[in-house]
Amino acid sequence: MKRGTPLARLISAAAVLALLFGVVATALIPTAVSAQGDIQPGTITVVGEGKVRIKPDMAQATIGVEIVKSTVKEASAEASQVMSEVLNVLKQLGVEEKDVQTSGFSVWQERPYSPEGTQGAPVYHVTNQLNVTIRNLANLGAILDAAMTAGANNIYGVTFGLSDTAQAEAEARRKAVENARAKAEDLARLTNLQLGEVISVSEVIGGGGYYVGAVQKAEGTGGGGPIMPGELEITMQLQVTYSTVQ
Repeated sequence: MKRGTPLARLISAAAVLALLFGVVATALIPTAVSAQGDIQPGTITVVGEGKVRIKPDMAQATIGVEIVKSTVKEASAEASQVMSEVLNVLKQLGVEEKDVQTSGFSVWQERPYSPEGTQGAPVYHVTNQLNVTIRNLANLGAILDAAMTAGANNIYGVTFGLSDTAQAEAEARRKAVENARAKAEDLARLTNLQLGEVISVSEVIGGGGYYVGAVQKAEGTGGGGPIMPGELEITMQLQVTYSTVQ
């Protein structure tokens, strides 16, 4: 076939038109607008967040005793006696046995130095610690006071929580869905798209509840100032993908 013939020119023109048509068709395909940076045809993906603030209904505390004596036997005997008294007052104040667990027990020797720099006779430390769950926050201060009166000299790690988080988490999820819809509608408006149906929903791992502040005073002082349970903030995050149309 000779170059420049009508047939050759016809074939060349057809190839150009096919290439041009392909480019135009590709440009008309809608693409995703994603808050996460993922691009998919005809979708919008966002992460919605819902938060619920709620008063805690339980607390946990570590209650313990440390005894220092010149012999292990003396230190151990006194620590055992004090801990028995602590367990007794916990029971009297309504703390159930299932909510008390030994969290630490240790014995160690110390050889203190005198002001002159000479090493003295050894002394022995015996510690015993309990992890205690208090399900009635109205008794929290009284329980800590009573434990100290019974001889406990280590109280720390007071934290607050919910005995059942299901209802608060469900409310947070509902708010997360509303938040996701609002974000997606905003993105669709900004990009001249219409929002369609939900294609997929997944829960973002790590969006649990956490303690955020002290706004409420519990009854009792715990011997060292007011106990402040504050509120819990339950946060749930959902990744939602919607279809879009132009």
